[in-house]
Amino acid sequence: MSDDPSSTQPPAPFVARRATITDVAREAGTGKTSISRYLNGEMGVLSPDLRERIEAAIARLDYRPNQMARGLKRGRNRLIGMLLADLTNPYSVEVLQGVEAACHTLGYMPLICHAANEIDMERRYLQLLTTYRVEGVIVNALGVKEALLQGFAQGGIPVVLVDRSVEGLVTDMVGLDNHAAVALATRHLVAAGFDELLFIVQPVTHVSSRRLREAAFRETVAAMDASGATLVIDLADASAALDELDARVSAAQAAGRRVALFAANGPVALRVAVHLKARYGADWQARVALMSIDDSEWAQLAGMTTVRQPTGDIGRRAVEFLHERLGGATMPARECLLPGELIVRASTARDPHALSQET
Repeated sequence: MSDDPSSTQPPAPFVARRATITDVAREAGTGKTSISRYLNGEMGVLSPDLRERIEAAIARLDYRPNQMARGLKRGRNRLIGMLLADLTNPYSVEVLQGVEAACHTLGYMPLICHAANEIDMERRYLQLLTTYRVEGVIVNALGVKEALLQGFAQGGIPVVLVDRSVEGLVTDMVGLDNHAAVALATRHLVAAGFDELLFIVQPVTHVSSRRLREAAFRETVAAMDASGATLVIDLADASAALDELDARVSAAQAAGRRVALFAANGPVALRVAVHLKARYGADWQARVALMSIDDSEWAQLAGMTTVRQPTGDIGRRAVEFLHERLGGATMPARECLLPGELIVRASTARDPHALSQET
């Protein structure tokens, strides 16, 4: 036995070296140029026999090209950055699914950044995305400033906004036709015979879509000579707003007037529904009606009328806009506003105990 203490140590684990393009060329009996042409899809310049040998060599060596290095060498890396304000919002998840589907079809890789409704985090992520040399950026943010996004445009990196605009920034935008969607829902509530309409929305300071929806609500109730008001609710500290909600509902009911609550989005609707159930019990919808923009999964279970957003189409169209810009499109900035779909369920029926029905 050796006296060398090192001989008692276990051998270092073996780490297999990843195959390189040189290894593939040697295995296939050709040069690196032919391998590069194969990887770049230039099959017309390669004989059938050579293509087969390269394909077999890649399979035997389990060769996986470094896509980032190849992309940088060509001046493209196929990375698209996506900044999301709130990934816990089902709306964001559904838009993201549309983005991923379009990226898969068009050959891009999405780099997802979740800012968790923090403006400082949005700023840091946007700065970080520049270091990854993304080819384009899709932004659904809370309070990002025009100056930060202008830097992308000045660097030749196209930007597409989702759901909301940024003051001072002229760029492509894709989202719901908020005015038409809110008007459709408000007219439904008036036609259903509700006497008091209360639009419930989160603070509108940083989010253009909230402002547009609240303005559309006020405009529609005024045009229909209906009774409507707005209640602003901060989901992080909702107690004061919920107390006001209770007071408004109680006053209307005391006067014998039917009340409908119109939530500006899914998270607001969920917070209000949980509160109403706690206050009135399981039969809360017999006391007050609730409808919402966003057709969340729980909405059907609760029998809640909604305006369903075309979330998948929004995500797909955002990627297509980027793809067109990366292909050289130079037309003026576009605004693609997609229609919502009214889904009528029992919550806004004249008979609150009616069975849930979808139109």
